[in-house]
Amino acid sequence: MTNTQEPQNTNTSGALAAAKAAAGLKLYDTASHAVSFFTPIKPGQVGIYVCGATVQSSPHIGHIRAAVAFDVVRRWFERLGYKVTFVRNVTDIDDKILDKAAAAGQQWWERAYIYEREFTEAYSKLGVEPPTYEPRATGHMIDMIDLIKKIIDNGHGYVVRDADGNPTGNVYFDVASWPHYGELTHQKQTAVSDAASEVTDAMGPSVDNAGNDKYNPVDPADMSPDKHDPRDFALWKAPKDSDPLDARWNTPFGTGRPGWHIECSAMSHRYLKDMFDIHGGGLDLRFPHHENEMAQTRAAGYDSAARWMHSAWVTAKGEKMSKSLGNGLSVPAVLAEHSAWVVRYALGSVQYRSMLEWSDQTLAEAQSAYDRVANFIERSGAAVGEQPSREEIMAISADALPADFVAAMNDDINVSGASAAIFTAIRSGNTLLSKLADRADSDVAKAEVREALVNVRAMLDTLGLDPLAEPWVSDGAAGGAAGAGADSAEHEALDKLVSEQLAERAEARKAKDFARADAIRDALGAAGIAIEDGPQGSTWSLK
Repeated sequence: MTNTQEPQNTNTSGALAAAKAAAGLKLYDTASHAVSFFTPIKPGQVGIYVCGATVQSSPHIGHIRAAVAFDVVRRWFERLGYKVTFVRNVTDIDDKILDKAAAAGQQWWERAYIYEREFTEAYSKLGVEPPTYEPRATGHMIDMIDLIKKIIDNGHGYVVRDADGNPTGNVYFDVASWPHYGELTHQKQTAVSDAASEVTDAMGPSVDNAGNDKYNPVDPADMSPDKHDPRDFALWKAPKDSDPLDARWNTPFGTGRPGWHIECSAMSHRYLKDMFDIHGGGLDLRFPHHENEMAQTRAAGYDSAARWMHSAWVTAKGEKMSKSLGNGLSVPAVLAEHSAWVVRYALGSVQYRSMLEWSDQTLAEAQSAYDRVANFIERSGAAVGEQPSREEIMAISADALPADFVAAMNDDINVSGASAAIFTAIRSGNTLLSKLADRADSDVAKAEVREALVNVRAMLDTLGLDPLAEPWVSDGAAGGAAGAGADSAEHEALDKLVSEQLAERAEARKAKDFARADAIRDALGAAGIAIEDGPQGSTWSLK
């Protein structure tokens, strides 16, 4: 058994001093049922741990919604000037992985790696920033074993032994020994519920409604008659007869493999040390996973996260999207029909704590948003004669962004309000564009348009949606918006072809040959290219 070397934080995102706007950031905390001002544990730095994928099969839209939600959270912290250490784990050893690999005739580690690659590709295509660290559970067995030893030594865990007194490999957390159990999911009722928390409690599994929960199947090891209390949960578990020999590890408490929850406690402590700022994950992880994780981390003698944040589900006709319900939509299938930019916009179109209803209308609205965004960016770039560089856009501090956008993002990452601010800025920018030809002080007017363009792109970039950033440029999502800033050969070739058609159309209109002009416009439209006529001439964008 080997572990990785002690990590060195190489994340260079963010500045040492946070923006002034950082003082206004408020975030919801699942454990307190309240929205409160965010204060970092270490000035200028933020540590975030988010539960990643159990890589048993292909990613679906429900999985990726959480990744996009916390990517936006991370990006806002970076825009506020914080140095962010972002950890997202990979669960690569699990009952489902073992069972599905056996059924498919695969090695369990082979299956895990295949689907880990699929998740990585999905994250990349949808513009999710790579984590600072992405540890695998199988790389941290020593950390988990050491943590379990501490829990046992502190009197909060017990080893199950056979009739001869030998350890069986089953180790359980002793819930009755931990008086704080239930504080995360509100069984203690230490806080007054608000409307949002009541919705969360109703939709997310909790101690009160665990049972036979279709959204939250219980670890088979937790059904053992050897437990002292029905609430006790597995820290380590003896292997099943069907488990491969290379899916077993030797420990002082017997041969076996980790329980469901221990890996996140071990890895969050290793990479973020004691208390860290935020622990994130999907709503369905609140109980039992995060409740148990909080308990075992603290019972080992370590501080847990200062704040817990949970993203809500993607629903289809009111039902949570999941493979078990048969209504999951794979990421490759969705991307085969819609651009990645449009899918990301749709996934991030509501605040992270709000349920997201997935439908054709959701995607149609996202496509409409893209058309408006791309059209403004393209026209503005043409008007000022350039597109601001990515370096300039990324350097814009939160303090320089429009106040309504900052207020929305500081209000518990209210992306709906932030999007409204973006389209308010686009409307204002379009007004400036329409007046540009009539302005005597054209240099001043162009500067105003350029400022609007920079603001719009910086706000979009905060949401991971600047069309002139990767992966959108390489993916072709930038379309005509790329303008002078495009550096792909494909775009340059398309721009030359379309520009020739636009020039021919302009000559036809000048000669009052409107039939010819309309025919060119219609032909371009049939090819998926939208034409926008303005005082500075005609511009194009991909539909």
